[in-house]
Amino acid sequence: MANLIIIPTYLESENIEAITRAIFSLSVPFSILVIDDNSADGTAEIVKNLQGEFKNLHLIERPGKLGLGTAYITGFRWALENGFDYIFEMDADFSHNPDDLIRLYSACHDDGADVAIGSRYISGVNVVNWPLSRVLMSYFASVYVRIITRMNVKDTTAGFICYKREVLQNIHPEHIKSKGYGFQIEMKFAAWRLGYKIVEVPIIFTDRKLGTSKMSGGVFNEALWGVIRMKIQSWFIKPQSREKKAENEQ
Repeated sequence: MANLIIIPTYLESENIEAITRAIFSLSVPFSILVIDDNSADGTAEIVKNLQGEFKNLHLIERPGKLGLGTAYITGFRWALENGFDYIFEMDADFSHNPDDLIRLYSACHDDGADVAIGSRYISGVNVVNWPLSRVLMSYFASVYVRIITRMNVKDTTAGFICYKREVLQNIHPEHIKSKGYGFQIEMKFAAWRLGYKIVEVPIIFTDRKLGTSKMSGGVFNEALWGVIRMKIQSWFIKPQSREKKAENEQ
């Protein structure tokens, strides 16, 4: 089974080598695809230097800061074209513990999940080094999403995820409209509407120690307004069942 971790980067020169080495030291074999949005701090150059050491390290360079959602869409397309079976989303800054990748993989590969979410809120609030205002904004954003969508996912804005290949093939991520963290919500909502099995694996989320956060209130505003648009659209567009999609693909 081929596993790919997609890591979008922008100004992550302080973290990218360390996170790469940590992932490649794990007992489960992973490939990494870094998607860099023209970082001025030399992030892409560090990746290129590491490629001489790690044959399963890949890089896509983009001309500017084009948004988290479009980075993942680019990565998902590349993953499907190159035959990966399990596709992961992960940040570069160690807010997601690389060791937890194995637990997400196991949830899908061994336990039958279609989507495994590294969840900050499935067993309380497991966030370290965030100011209270940011914890509250994130937590209640997920509560709001659950109320609007009726989707039984505690951490709807999570960005630490494993998808089975089939899920991405049937969601068609290129149709997702949000560019920021609303993208994460829409992807989970699309998988849920298609009837895929979504599980949440409890993690401890630790705020970055190096580099600068890209989060802003505007990012959350886009996500919250996007939820209303997403829900309204769902009233008029009925997704094909997994069985129907399988018939069409035969």
